[in-house]
Amino acid sequence: MLLTADDAQDLPLPASRFAGEHRLAVSAAREAGALLRSHLRGEAPQQYAVRSKGSLGDVVTDLDTLAETAIVQRIRACFPHDRILAEEAGELAGEPAGAAANGRTWLVDPLDGTNNVAIGLAACVVGIALCAGDEPVVGVVHDPVTGRTWSALRGCGARGPHGPLRAASRASSPAGPLLGWTQGYGVARDDPRARSLRTGLERGSRRLLQLWAPLLTWSMLARGDIDGFVGYRAEAIDLPAGALLATEAGAEIRALDGGPFRAGVTGPDTDRSFVAGRPEEMPRLLDLVNRCHMNS
Repeated sequence: MLLTADDAQDLPLPASRFAGEHRLAVSAAREAGALLRSHLRGEAPQQYAVRSKGSLGDVVTDLDTLAETAIVQRIRACFPHDRILAEEAGELAGEPAGAAANGRTWLVDPLDGTNNVAIGLAACVVGIALCAGDEPVVGVVHDPVTGRTWSALRGCGARGPHGPLRAASRASSPAGPLLGWTQGYGVARDDPRARSLRTGLERGSRRLLQLWAPLLTWSMLARGDIDGFVGYRAEAIDLPAGALLATEAGAEIRALDGGPFRAGVTGPDTDRSFVAGRPEEMPRLLDLVNRCHMNS
């Protein structure tokens, strides 16, 4: 039987204590995607407002809050004692007493790629993750325009629209690897480390993509569409879902110095700089990053 866009997410999962949470996250992401879809395709009669958020050029739209509310309500109804961190609301006020005492934290990015949407570019996704302690155990990335979903359950692999997801090998190009790049909003425009890394990666790669939607880039890495992904002081809200999706699809993630990398929710943003790619690509990627460092 030919699988439809989301059937693969509904197939039975291997035994896991977080299988119910995975089903909820997929369902909530789809629901939020359905709310967003008509707006992003230009089919909704009303326009959505775009407002500035902070002093660093970020924006928020009515669509962000619409999708976030829908997701949070679903999570709260099923898991009332879990902590929730949401992109727009932050750590939600009014959480029940003792929330997060069980060590579980949901992370909700209702519209990763808001800056794209604000200029009419529908390159965005919905992201949901669950961390047990500081370890991501569920990750979901949903494209509201195409209706495609990619998800991962720790220890059980990743799946895409047509079944199990693996970061397939790509033929090496003499022009260099095809890479994604992201940096956190807190990184100053004149940050010398970020500038050196980005410039060096552009010189040493075939293309360096900055999509303004890190979760979309993570899904590309998990599918094998790109060779690697480099992040500098990445945002915490979408890192666990993306990193789990990539690693469960067979990718590897290292710190910029080649050491271990932990994709949790705690710690400063200086701990969230990474190099990700297929294991066979890591020596080349780390060498490229190291050369960027030596030239900074």
